[in-house]
Amino acid sequence: MGGSRSSLLSKLPCRLWARAAQLLVLFLLGYFIATWPLTLATSLVCSGIVFFLLFLYPQYGVVLLAFAVPFGSLKQVRVGSFSVGATEVLLALMIASWLARTLAFGRVSSGRPPLVLPLLGFVAAGLVSLLGATSLSLSVVEIIKWVELLAIYLFVVHHLEGRESQILVLAFIIAGAAEALLGVYQFLFQVGPPGFVLFGRFMRASGTFGQPNPFGGYLGLTLPLALGIAMTNWNSWRGGGQEARWQRLTCWVVALVGTGLMGLAMIMSWSRGAWLGFAGAFVVMSVARGWRWVARLLLIVAVAVSLLIAADLLHLIPSSVFQRLGDLTVYLEGVDLRSVEVTDENWAVMERLAHWQAASEMLEAHPWTGVGMGNYALVYPAYALNRWQDPLGHAHNYYLHVGAEAGLVGLLSYVVLVVAWLWYAWRGATRARGYWQGVALGVLGVLTHLTIHNLFDNLYVHGMYLQVGMMLGLLCVAVRQAAASECMG
Repeated sequence: MGGSRSSLLSKLPCRLWARAAQLLVLFLLGYFIATWPLTLATSLVCSGIVFFLLFLYPQYGVVLLAFAVPFGSLKQVRVGSFSVGATEVLLALMIASWLARTLAFGRVSSGRPPLVLPLLGFVAAGLVSLLGATSLSLSVVEIIKWVELLAIYLFVVHHLEGRESQILVLAFIIAGAAEALLGVYQFLFQVGPPGFVLFGRFMRASGTFGQPNPFGGYLGLTLPLALGIAMTNWNSWRGGGQEARWQRLTCWVVALVGTGLMGLAMIMSWSRGAWLGFAGAFVVMSVARGWRWVARLLLIVAVAVSLLIAADLLHLIPSSVFQRLGDLTVYLEGVDLRSVEVTDENWAVMERLAHWQAASEMLEAHPWTGVGMGNYALVYPAYALNRWQDPLGHAHNYYLHVGAEAGLVGLLSYVVLVVAWLWYAWRGATRARGYWQGVALGVLGVLTHLTIHNLFDNLYVHGMYLQVGMMLGLLCVAVRQAAASECMG
């Protein structure tokens, strides 16, 4: 009896300390809410709630992030020279909750997921580029983006299983469809700056991205996933019972509707890079799916292009429509920009070629380490042509851009990275079956679109690099689930 009483007394101070700590936290929270500005206090409380929920259910953080990538820029806070939005805050909370869970439960994931080594190789190339950087802070910010991509990739691989990954797929499709609806509205009702007007009655869709090209790029990083699910036969997905069949059918219908909406919005973006990227994605996905009629479709497309050329020669279609596609041939020609007369019609193409030339000269001047990751815009004035002084943030070709910033070392490591993830996605798409083949096909299409579209732009902006990281993680989960299904079957 005396022993139990002494044991109780010994535990009493610990309980008192715990209660005191709880009261202190509540007091500080109440003090901050009462004295800080309402917006800041509300953000603090919301962040605390989200952190607590992510600590309990970390796998659902990526679902929120799938919506934050397209819509997180609607509300941003300026912190010094950086803009902080929902994407950055959510990513920070996810990583913090991940570390907190690791410390609390002592669980460290074992094994090395695929694609980690090529990702680390590219980060290492970015660190080497610091040797030639004019601004180390800009380089560090750019390298951190790739570290974040690697972190979200590992997060998805280690925290998502079959059901959570299916929810993430639906989140990607619903977020993409919502963004597409906004673009359709902008196109039909001329919502946007006057410079985006088409044919005097429509407006180039730009969504929440402010520009049509990144909007088209985002759709290109989402639409193939919906298409991959729609390309598979929903009735062949594993699972029994009437309820499971209805769930599969619902998922397939959502994917089909999302494919239509995002495809329509991509057309309305009037982004040639997005069009080419999706065309390439569709062909690669179809070949991986085993559709033999793709060759016939390509023949039909070739005939259609020939007819378009003939129609243009006969003036049977509006010249503005053909001009949009015809300008692409300029990229394949050796053009001396100093001798070309710049007009309103060719301004956009000439401006892009001017940035290509500037990036090429940067690479020629700094062949091994480049000018430093993130330093392109800073050193651009030294290489700019007289007529194009605005650096625009990037070279409008990510391969030239990374070559200019990280030299041949960075360019080679990036090419190795792209080849690695395309090869891994191809293997997953051709070996998986049913639903998981649809997911793998979709990610293969996303990576194909990224590879092609980056010939004309830089899609690692507006948080889309996090979308790429989540897609890579989703691919690994799909391959893992497909392997598990084969073992069970």
